[in-house]
Amino acid sequence: MSERKPISDRDRRLVRQIRIAALVMAVTMIVWMGLQYLGGVYEWPVRFAFLFDLAAFVALVWALVVTYWVWKERKRS
Repeated sequence: MSERKPISDRDRRLVRQIRIAALVMAVTMIVWMGLQYLGGVYEWPVRFAFLFDLAAFVALVWALVVTYWVWKERKRS
């Protein structure tokens, strides 16, 4: 059996950030789809659909920025 290398604090931090970004992406899509469905069922005004779209867009852009930052950090080392 091969021994595992100890994980540095920096790598733990990067892994934690990627997990948070992945969780944000998954939760954002589930909540966004649910709100779109509820908006159609309850006939909410269209402005709410745009609000939900904007909130989902902001969350996904944040996750993309975090993912890019982690990629650059890992590439640098």
